[in-house]
Amino acid sequence: MHADRDPVVAVLAFTGLRWRGLVVPILLGVAGALSALGLAALSAWLITRAWQMPPVLYLSVAVTAVRALGISRGVFRYLERLATHNVALQAMADARTRLYRALSQGSAGFTVGLRQSEVMSRTADDVDEVGSAVIRGLLPMAIGAVTSLSAVVIMAVVSVPAAVILAVALLVSGVLAPWLAARGSSRKVADAARAREDVTDAASSLLWHGPELAVARARTGVLHAVAEADRRTERAEDAGMRWQAAAQAVTPLSMGVSVLAAALIAVQLSSGLSGSLADVSSGEAITPMLFGVLLLLPLSSFETTSPLTEAGIAWESGRQAARRILALVDGAQADGVEEADPVVDPRPVSLVADGLAWGWTDPLGTLAELRLVPGARQVVVGPSGVGKSTLLLTLAGLRAPLAGTVVVEGSRLRSSVCYFAEDAHVFSTTVRENLRVARGDVTDDEAVAVLTQVGLGEWLAGLPDGLDERLVGGAAALSGGQRRRLLLARALVHPAPVVLLDEPTEHLDAADADTLMSLICGDLFGDRTVVVVTHQDVSGVDVPVLELSR
Repeated sequence: MHADRDPVVAVLAFTGLRWRGLVVPILLGVAGALSALGLAALSAWLITRAWQMPPVLYLSVAVTAVRALGISRGVFRYLERLATHNVALQAMADARTRLYRALSQGSAGFTVGLRQSEVMSRTADDVDEVGSAVIRGLLPMAIGAVTSLSAVVIMAVVSVPAAVILAVALLVSGVLAPWLAARGSSRKVADAARAREDVTDAASSLLWHGPELAVARARTGVLHAVAEADRRTERAEDAGMRWQAAAQAVTPLSMGVSVLAAALIAVQLSSGLSGSLADVSSGEAITPMLFGVLLLLPLSSFETTSPLTEAGIAWESGRQAARRILALVDGAQADGVEEADPVVDPRPVSLVADGLAWGWTDPLGTLAELRLVPGARQVVVGPSGVGKSTLLLTLAGLRAPLAGTVVVEGSRLRSSVCYFAEDAHVFSTTVRENLRVARGDVTDDEAVAVLTQVGLGEWLAGLPDGLDERLVGGAAALSGGQRRRLLLARALVHPAPVVLLDEPTEHLDAADADTLMSLICGDLFGDRTVVVVTHQDVSGVDVPVLELSR
């Protein structure tokens, strides 16, 4: 979708950034850089002219101009920083807003299948990288290009050969070195990004499931995973810094070559009789003042190319981050799944899967036939990673089958089936509103009834404000078991005739899990069809069991 454009440019277009918004920061940056160039040229003139003892008015004007250029350089750079950060921060805010909107309005199956750490990395770290590519990459490149061209033009007025050498040196310092640094560090940038994502994944697991990990005595292993991912991040970033340091060494070498070449040209063309210097392009004498400009101008010219090595690496980091963001947007907008009907059809239906193969890219499993009539119960068991949750997503119409069909007889799939994820969100609002997420017209009596049915009646009675109690922090306000029961209550109030439950008894003790599973597979959902994915031993429940294996 975006193959014809640079990924950073495509993401900036996705944010709605108007390119004319970059004109002011670039002009301010160029003004600051040209002030530095003018300051160098004028300082060279002043230094070499003062020994001739010209009228004091000349020197006074020059000294005042030096002060003005020195002050203006700082002022322009400060204003350029303000303008640049304003543009970049606004673009980053717009990127996050539009990314969240794309995910919320796009393919529900794709969004449900994302890990929390993946969403956090894309919307946080990767958007920051794109903003950094604008601040530390795009604008310095534009400013460096304009300033370098100006320096070469000024140098050409003094000496064409020196200008040619300066142009070549600036190209090496400002183009070749950044390109090599970006190419050399691209793999390290990718490694660092993956390691940071692993850190986020492990850290989010600790934050979201800390108590459960402690009870299972698995927290130490996750902490080790965080530490190892952090070390990999550090190693990757250190390796990238070596490339950057090596490339940055090119700038002083290029500057030294340019200054040395200018000095050699001046010495070779010097006139022993007149004490002046001759320009090779015109054969005319060069005054000592212009000789000073010839030597000092390159020193300021490289001031805008020295950050370009870092700019090249920042741009490469931004390009890789932009590709990941675009992949997220394109995945959310991918075709192949039926659009959800805003009106749920509550009529009892039969769910039928025929020749079904499910998975993300390669099949995780196949079913020759599955027919669930109204009121049927089906349990799916198997070890982690065999595709149990992906099967539910496919049965819900949230993932397109890799082969075969899933239909409901007499209605549309997405109008009759509702999927309740294992890690569904608990909102930081009242208990009542957390139930109304599933059905907006739930009455207080219905809310109390379903909470009691799932075993939260005593908990609800103990809340100071009852249904009006705010769950501050969302899931953090509940234990793991309470959260599962609240999500199950949501499924009870939802009107869909086919309910798909992913691990509804997780984080409950064995006795409570057996009791709740017996309710789910019994009469809790009445004549609605229920499919349950679980790790729990269901040998004591008289329901059909589909066992998946690797």
